[in-house]
Amino acid sequence: MASTSHLKTSFRKARALGPIYTGGPLAVDQDGYRVVSTVGDELILTDVSTGERICLFATDGEAPSSIALCASTSASLQLLAVFTASLALHLFEVPAPNSGPSDSTIQPIRKISRAHDAPVHVCIFTPTSSGTSPLLASGSADGAVKVWDARKGYVTHAFRGHGGVVSALAFSFAAGAMRLFTACGDNFVRCFDLKALSGANAKPELILEGHVSVPRVILPTVDGRWLITAGRDSVILVWDLMALLSSTSTAKASKKGKSKASTTEPTRTIVAGERIEAAALLQPSDLPHMKGEVRIAAGGEKGVVRLWNVLSGDELGVLGHDRPSALSEDAEDQHQILAIDHNPSSCTVSSIHADQNMITYSLETGNTHRQLIGFNDEIVDATFLPSNASSEPQQLAIATNSSLIRVYATAPDALDARLLAGHRDIVLCVTSAKRHNRALLASGSKDRTARLWVQDDGDWRCAASCEGHAESVGALAISRNGRFMFTGSQDRTIKMWDLAQLDFSAKSSASIKLSSMTTQKAHERDINALDVSPNDVLVASGSQDKTVKVFGVVYAEGKRGEIKLLGTCKGHKRGVWTVKFGRTERVLATGSGDKTVRLWNLDDFSCVKTFEGHTNSVLRVDFISDSLQVLSVASDGLVKLWNIASQECVATLDNHEDKVWALAVSEDEQIVVSAGADSMITFWEDSTELEQEERNQKLVEQVQTEQNFQNFLALNDYKNAILLGLAMNQPGRLLKLFTTVRTSDDADETSMTGHVAVDEVLRKLSAPDLVHLLQHVKAWNTRAKTSAIAQGILHALLRLRTVDDLVQAFSPEVAPVTGLKELVDGLIPYSERHFARVERLVQESYTIDFLLAEMDGFELGIDADQEMGDD
Repeated sequence: MASTSHLKTSFRKARALGPIYTGGPLAVDQDGYRVVSTVGDELILTDVSTGERICLFATDGEAPSSIALCASTSASLQLLAVFTASLALHLFEVPAPNSGPSDSTIQPIRKISRAHDAPVHVCIFTPTSSGTSPLLASGSADGAVKVWDARKGYVTHAFRGHGGVVSALAFSFAAGAMRLFTACGDNFVRCFDLKALSGANAKPELILEGHVSVPRVILPTVDGRWLITAGRDSVILVWDLMALLSSTSTAKASKKGKSKASTTEPTRTIVAGERIEAAALLQPSDLPHMKGEVRIAAGGEKGVVRLWNVLSGDELGVLGHDRPSALSEDAEDQHQILAIDHNPSSCTVSSIHADQNMITYSLETGNTHRQLIGFNDEIVDATFLPSNASSEPQQLAIATNSSLIRVYATAPDALDARLLAGHRDIVLCVTSAKRHNRALLASGSKDRTARLWVQDDGDWRCAASCEGHAESVGALAISRNGRFMFTGSQDRTIKMWDLAQLDFSAKSSASIKLSSMTTQKAHERDINALDVSPNDVLVASGSQDKTVKVFGVVYAEGKRGEIKLLGTCKGHKRGVWTVKFGRTERVLATGSGDKTVRLWNLDDFSCVKTFEGHTNSVLRVDFISDSLQVLSVASDGLVKLWNIASQECVATLDNHEDKVWALAVSEDEQIVVSAGADSMITFWEDSTELEQEERNQKLVEQVQTEQNFQNFLALNDYKNAILLGLAMNQPGRLLKLFTTVRTSDDADETSMTGHVAVDEVLRKLSAPDLVHLLQHVKAWNTRAKTSAIAQGILHALLRLRTVDDLVQAFSPEVAPVTGLKELVDGLIPYSERHFARVERLVQESYTIDFLLAEMDGFELGIDADQEMGDD
């Protein structure tokens, strides 16, 4: 085979896009760049421009039921109020805007265990100025409304008597007044004067009756003149607040102070044409051309933001696009708007939808400014989109459990995405190609159709639809030159479509219907995968019937198209999930539910190689490195890189907690994307050359360090030699150094280590180096051969360093992993064993002395006997 010099050996995680909002309450900060959102039962702060998690807020483990952000001031940090399902109130200080991402968990500055007797569904902060404690209003399901001093944590007002769940709250501090507006399930809007005496503050100053269903929006104007309300009765009501309050005051005065509330009528009623769930007041200072007008942005069940001039009742425009009229009821519910936020600083309006998407529109141009995908649910397919120009970055299209296709920007610092609407049911597969130097995206869906999308001026439009299958379209493949396309379905047929009818020059929003050139029953069970060969003469299909079939393609543009079966690849023991042609070799790779990847010869359709290593079904494969390597993903959550020649797995990438359905490789093969059932999109960057450079650099540094170490030893520079040995983390060299010093002929008997310079180094070792040295001593002390050196160094350290030095060296700030107790516990048993061994040796030495003395006496007795015999 070809040279392996360009084979890839490793990938690094460059970026990961996970869930940032899975539903529930959400709050946007005053600058619009950060959001507090719920992910499961967790509450996180996210930078919406990059998708990076800034911090996690520690609640009581229960799901948040309502949250509110207070505008920050120069004197204090921004406050966050969180009500949870346990009825508790948590107050947090939000990190400053310049705070970077971290893994920190923010603890509450105040917690009230039982703030209400029923779950809180709505809460708001009042505007605050520097040095003033903000007020927090909360409304619960039992109709109770409380006003809190947020920083001090006590209730300033309590209002009861609402006839149902509190559905909306609003403060108004115009002209020195302090009023709170409430709405609830009895369809009334109430106005309370917070400056009233405690004996009267339980009675509403006004009761506004006009809605016939639950009001969801209360918007007082900044000057206090007008009040706008809207709700699920599909109407927007405009109230002349000043006139109503004035007439109420007059009525009260004429009745000698009786506190009966006044019931009034709205000034204008606007038919919205949809249930209103959220709205925001547009400030005249942000839009100079609307001087003297009162405009709002409202949205609800239809999922679009409508701009209204409420004084005239005119609809001024629509932000966003309506979804297809044939959507199911569940899909329509998922698209509705839950909240709207207006950011005056950037002149934008953001809508938060039930499908966890956040769309930001520019009020100046009416275009989509940013689209944030909060939760992708289960991702089933992904493909890189070709760039229309070499300078443009590639985009990534993904299919999820939704009728909307997500198109992500792949720039490292971008989280922007676009939603492509057109399908009426869940999209199952996507693929891409290039024709006439234009990017082409194809998608297949459960609605039994396939659609083709083209890019015009950065936006994607549906150019054509393919109808004719009797079941869901689960597989797609486009020829490399973009002239024709194949679709595979659960109806077990393959259809061929002629793309010559596509008009890439037209910019009409209308799409055409393509006609099928041929239809062929290919398998006995569902078709899971299709792929077209690089030369556009073959198409392969994989099915749940455990077989892979290869067809020859006959095509004449606009005239004729058909496929003929050439061969069947048999060998898999379970259904085949994926097929892929080699880019440069006549081979076909397949992945199956039998946990294997197989490589097939296209000449005789025999299996030439089998790759085993996954522990669950292999769901996607692709070739890289001129078809010398194969990438595979599986239900075990792993991405594996295989060398075809050696059948060896050279890398395993792990960043998923569930099955990985999608695999996409960029045009230059530098980026690989994996995505799956855990809603995680992981960008893997080829790090082969980088890691090789790091290894080479490390080798050079190692050689240089080794030479420096030898030079220090030759010069008897023990200080630098010991410090370098500790820095190199080479206990063997340190042991050899200490042994050489201790056993050398010129060893200093007055030194505890054999050399005064070594003693001085041990005396002045920094705390981290001291910890490292003691760890080496602990290891040396476990062996009898090196225990003498270990005991000698330990003795020297205990004599040269104070107890305070040792305790401070093992403080959590310096040594967070290793503790002094663990070190001592490891030293004592072996030290006792060595001491016992030395004691035994000493005792045995006395035995030898005794025997030698006895032997000397025995020789003296023999000599005396001989002398007596001679006499």
